[in-house]
Amino acid sequence: MDEALVEKLTALESSLEEIEAELQKMDISSDPKAYAELAKRHSDVTAIVVLFNEWRTLNSDIADAEEMLKSEEDADMKTELEALVSDSKSSIIDLTEDIKIALLPKDPLDEKDVLVEIRPGAGGEEAAIWVGDLYKMYTRFAERNTWNVEPIELTASDQGGYNKIIFSIKSKGVYSKLKFEAGAHRVQRIPKTESQGRVHTSIATVAVLPEAEEVDLSIAANDLKIDVYRSSGPGGQSVNTTDSAVRITYIPTGLVVTSQDEKSQLKNKNQAMRILRARLLKARQDEAAAERAKDRKEQVGSGERSDKIRTYNYKDNRVSDHRINLTIKRLDQVLDGDLEDFVTALIADHETTRLANLEE
Repeated sequence: MDEALVEKLTALESSLEEIEAELQKMDISSDPKAYAELAKRHSDVTAIVVLFNEWRTLNSDIADAEEMLKSEEDADMKTELEALVSDSKSSIIDLTEDIKIALLPKDPLDEKDVLVEIRPGAGGEEAAIWVGDLYKMYTRFAERNTWNVEPIELTASDQGGYNKIIFSIKSKGVYSKLKFEAGAHRVQRIPKTESQGRVHTSIATVAVLPEAEEVDLSIAANDLKIDVYRSSGPGGQSVNTTDSAVRITYIPTGLVVTSQDEKSQLKNKNQAMRILRARLLKARQDEAAAERAKDRKEQVGSGERSDKIRTYNYKDNRVSDHRINLTIKRLDQVLDGDLEDFVTALIADHETTRLANLEE
């Protein structure tokens, strides 16, 4: 580790006492938001200082072992000390990388809840059925992590699939785990409706939006055009006798959001505003990420990658993520919510890319 990095870590360690003293002086009731931000800062700095202390301990162990090796005559003891030095130096390299990653600026949206929106792409009714399968996969993954899932809008298609599914997942850090799920998910399988046993390829698109609170962005009332209409179901039939469905148009960009699943017009309006805020916050985040990444080969922090991010192949029981060249041959388990290997690998790849860009 270079001297400049050691100095930076030493300064962070010194700042920890100041942060703790300031926390003790603050009145949480007078400014809960400021208190929460400082508490988060304390948590982040503490985690880095813990890693720094581990690094110093390892360096001390190496120095002690190398000093003992100078005078050690017992062959077995020499072998043990040399192994200790070798293992510790290897650990130092890994620990230094962990520290550098911990020092990278955090995405301010990572701690937020998410809205997930799944829609069918190419593939007709089979794509609509695939939307439902992906919904089950994400809800099972949420259950494995004891996250709370709230269905918001499930628009059924004519033959048992879905034309759109929107749901929320609530828990600390959900967006950091799921933001790389955004993109086109391709399935290759024989549809139940296929009489000749031919494999079809279908697409469903997934959008992962950090859920925005009213304090995150201000939306002027005169920037909104709100229309109400009668809800409709599969095939266009009316599912409500009142004009309870709501359509909100954000005039500055032309963005349109609808909600019709609730029987109450007020509830549909609240749901539509919730989705609108999330989409606007995500758009603002993407614009900022694109600006930061103008001169880079890859955008950092947007959570968006190229289309066809992942392929699910039923015949070979495999799932392949094309961004990180990771293939797992247990499709059945992945569809049952076992996504952890993909999530972990995508986060690691993202951090490695950010670190490389920083060092350039």
